[in-house]
Amino acid sequence: MTQAAMNICAMQDYTKADAELNAAYKKLVAALDKEQLGRLKTAQRAWITFRDAQCRYEAGVYEGGSIAPLVHSSCLTKLTEQRTKDLIAQLDQP
Repeated sequence: MTQAAMNICAMQDYTKADAELNAAYKKLVAALDKEQLGRLKTAQRAWITFRDAQCRYEAGVYEGGSIAPLVHSSCLTKLTEQRTKDLIAQLDQP
């Protein structure tokens, strides 16, 4: 498998993880009152800022190299999957 093909697969994994995150987020949004919804939106915006910065940091070591997109996408996937688990867990809380 070529590096370009691995980069594409990693991006596809992230796209799938992002769709799952969005589905979990929508379920949680539907379950919250207005006050909690505002807090969730603030937290989600902060989390996105963190995720993007962290993944730029991790991939930055390889900046200019052909593996950088793989590292970046893999980081996005990892953090997005964890956030999805966190949001799903909040659905079970009172």
